[in-house]
Amino acid sequence: MKGRISKIGSYAISSSIKDQQQQPCISCTTFNILAPIYKRLSQKDQSIRESDNRAYWLGRNHRILDWLLYERSSIICLQEFWVGNEELVNLYEKRLGDAGYLSYKLGRTNNRGDGLLTAVHKDYFRVVNSRDLLFNDCGDRVAQLLHVELAAPYSQYDAHQEVLIVNTHLLFPHDSTLSIVRLQQVYKILQYVESYQKEVNLSPMPIILCGDWNGSKRGHVYKFLRSQGFVSSYDTAHRYTDSDAHKVTVFLHMENTFGYAWVSHRNHRGNICAVDFIWLLNPNRYRKLLKTSWSEAVFGMFRYLLRRASLTAEDAFAFMKTDNDGDYITFLGFCETLRQLNLTGHCNGLTTKEIKDLWIQADIDGNGLVDYKEFHQRIWNQTWSEQREGEDGEAKGNQEQTVGFSVKNAVLFPPEVEKGMWPENYSLSDHARLTVVFSPIRMPRSQLVS
Repeated sequence: MKGRISKIGSYAISSSIKDQQQQPCISCTTFNILAPIYKRLSQKDQSIRESDNRAYWLGRNHRILDWLLYERSSIICLQEFWVGNEELVNLYEKRLGDAGYLSYKLGRTNNRGDGLLTAVHKDYFRVVNSRDLLFNDCGDRVAQLLHVELAAPYSQYDAHQEVLIVNTHLLFPHDSTLSIVRLQQVYKILQYVESYQKEVNLSPMPIILCGDWNGSKRGHVYKFLRSQGFVSSYDTAHRYTDSDAHKVTVFLHMENTFGYAWVSHRNHRGNICAVDFIWLLNPNRYRKLLKTSWSEAVFGMFRYLLRRASLTAEDAFAFMKTDNDGDYITFLGFCETLRQLNLTGHCNGLTTKEIKDLWIQADIDGNGLVDYKEFHQRIWNQTWSEQREGEDGEAKGNQEQTVGFSVKNAVLFPPEVEKGMWPENYSLSDHARLTVVFSPIRMPRSQLVS
């Protein structure tokens, strides 16, 4: 299969190291493999799990490995990996190791039983470093960071071309109070990546974020990552834009209402949705200051909640003033609004530091009050910092050159999910497998922008 992208029906997999133009490529697969401790075997008795039947979970995971090793992606990121079962862990480590992979596993905190596994193929990468990130939050979620160096011939432009790879599984939003937690989890990941880059004095390099994000293109996490310059590799390959968000939604009746939306998960409620992403940030993308993007993301959630209550800008401003007679919002009024919107006042809410950071962003002139102009500019105006459609945010001109990736192809399996349908005979997982093919390219290096 070397030297081409293999095709199985309408499904293309990356099992090669070169495309048709003989250009070196790498591939990346993300897959939530549904831990046996969560897989229900009976609709009538929800307590019966696959983990109780060794033949079932062992057979299914052998089939998962068969597919993964057949594809032979350069990078494999798995979620809901059953770290609590030694036999299954040994199975993956042996089969992946025999196939030339270096694998790293990380369990969720508080002995939840499942976790993450990230594997990179030795033919493609040398591992420089690996780090574990523990969120220590209500969901006991974690993330892995791998710092790798491309091997020849994939490093054709730079003998020491490096990449940062992140694998994670965000919290499922069981209720509205948890939406802010998912945003905090992504913020922690980006903060950690940024601090690692500073710690080891890294130049801008490609960053690949893989995983089950438990949220779609309509969500605040998606918009937050886009504001930081990340692109969804699948959407890039298939030329979906951010304005196509309405096409990637939840289908309640297992059918594709629009005819061209993609999905990647059938959840425990029976809904199908698009939640699995491979995000790419190239070193030529302009990046806003992380704290600025974070504030924008929270204000976006803030604005959404106010507008959902059918408030106009004037009504929302009056609501935030609370009992204040002046034409301004005080810090106490701001905090009270956050509490009433259920963004604070519970263990999963915004922290004191996060609230103060938000206030600093809102109070533009720093006088301790937010007047209507500041409110409109920072809180109510949804376009004050979002990247406009058609703006690529790429560095241009005579900047120093570096190496990034172009998205050559991206596919989901089973193929029906690319059309927004979930096949009833699919049994590997309750998630689809996403594989993306990248090709190294030269590009100008960018910088952070405020």
